Amino acid sequence: MKKRKRAVQSPKSKVKKYALLSVWDKQGLKPLAKELVKLGFGLVSSGGTAKFLKAAGIKVTEVQQITKYPHMLGGRVKTLHPLIHGGILGDPNIPEHQKDIKKFGIKPFELVVCNLYPFEQVISKKNFTHAEAIENIDIGGPCMVRAAAKNHKCVAIVVDPSDYKSITRELSRGGQISLESREKLALKAYKHTAQYDALIVKYLTAKNVNGAELPNEMEILLEKIQDLRYGENPHQKAAFYREQGAKGEGRITEAKQLHGKELSFNNIVDMEAAWQAANYFADPTIAIIKHTNPCGLASAETLVQAYKWALESDPLSAYGGIIAANRRIDEATAVEVAKLFVEVIIAPAYTPRALEILKAKANLRIMDMGEKAVNKINKALDFKRVSGGMLVQEADVAQLGMNEIKVVSKRQPTIQELEDLFFAWGVAKAVKSNAIVLVKGRKTVGVGAGQMSRIDSAEIAAKKAGNKIKGTVLASDAFFPFNDVVEFAAKHGITAIIQPGGAKRDQESIDKANEHNMAMVFTGRRHFKH
Repeated sequence: MKKRKRAVQSPKSKVKKYALLSVWDKQGLKPLAKELVKLGFGLVSSGGTAKFLKAAGIKVTEVQQITKYPHMLGGRVKTLHPLIHGGILGDPNIPEHQKDIKKFGIKPFELVVCNLYPFEQVISKKNFTHAEAIENIDIGGPCMVRAAAKNHKCVAIVVDPSDYKSITRELSRGGQISLESREKLALKAYKHTAQYDALIVKYLTAKNVNGAELPNEMEILLEKIQDLRYGENPHQKAAFYREQGAKGEGRITEAKQLHGKELSFNNIVDMEAAWQAANYFADPTIAIIKHTNPCGLASAETLVQAYKWALESDPLSAYGGIIAANRRIDEATAVEVAKLFVEVIIAPAYTPRALEILKAKANLRIMDMGEKAVNKINKALDFKRVSGGMLVQEADVAQLGMNEIKVVSKRQPTIQELEDLFFAWGVAKAVKSNAIVLVKGRKTVGVGAGQMSRIDSAEIAAKKAGNKIKGTVLASDAFFPFNDVVEFAAKHGITAIIQPGGAKRDQESIDKANEHNMAMVFTGRRHFKH
């Protein structure tokens, strides 16, 4: 009777310990494998990883030499086999495991190095098919990762190339990876597979919901970009995170810092407000933001003119502000910006000379969004934290069309007034409620923000405008419950008003506008920003 052959064909050298390597991201793999061989490990691998190692001249045993099965189903099935998972899950200290390990010729792994198919990268591409997304859902990888994490008492699982050096350092010092390190690696592995699965759920949910409704369950996956010195105040710890699966142009998380001090928590919050405000408009536009509110915003034929107009709106508040542009910063604009103390400037790009001028200011943070980011509409859901949960809403990306407005006054607005009313409405969208915005010639003249009553906001906007108020138009982010703002506007020489309408006393406001020969336009839509 023929003797039964051993299931595992081990390397001819007297290898006592084994490492299983199966990775998509091959960053750092070659030096890791070479170091493991020096440390006495036999390497077992599959598919592309095995080819990569062989091409680098590193000895490796292929998985199919162990399982006696070829890769099948177009590579979908490689490592899903009892002899592989037995080597990952087996604990030689448990008698039952010891018996099976000996009976079936299982070689236990001390180390599993595995990362997964690039599902996130695939769904982040502009043009990908659903079939591509599905094919890039890893099956064997998560099985190996979770198995090794479960058996971290015996096996070290490594999913992150940044951990390669630390584990080889431990191995070279003591011959094994400490239990404390294995526990930390296991936790990292579970996070890795949990995030991977959540991305798949998020993708499939979005595909099936198709924007019609908000799902019953929702996952928010974040990866740290950087630690921050502190939060809104020095006593608060803070960090900056990127939402996984949400990469692309027009997002603040993708901005590149070209110069200046480290960004603060408040810088980033204001950068977002400034970028969104400037990119609402199609013409060359500058937004100057202070504490998330525009203190000056203007559109013009040239960017430098837009900057000068925006600064004129409230030069006192502009000091120490955040500047955003929706065009490449040129030399002329840079010369003007350099005259003012500014915390951050953010733009799609900079000319070489403009960058040289701005870099002369040592502490100025210069942020580059990329020219493809201009006027990108960010439709990502908006989240607001409350104790114990989240409020979730669609982003306020609504643009106002000419066919949506309704002139409710006897007097029709002039073409110039209409242009300014539309501009003022776009600015009001970026101002905290209650918002009142005064505009003349596509530039803000006064902004009243965040007050408890609308008339208070109107008074602040008028104070900011000073003697420039006459002949301006006024935008309100919400309707007028009383006619007091209209009366106030008429007294100060404001000629036209744009507001949502919809109040019980709308007619009183309309009558007051007619009394003073003012034009009034209803949008039928409000822009609260709390």
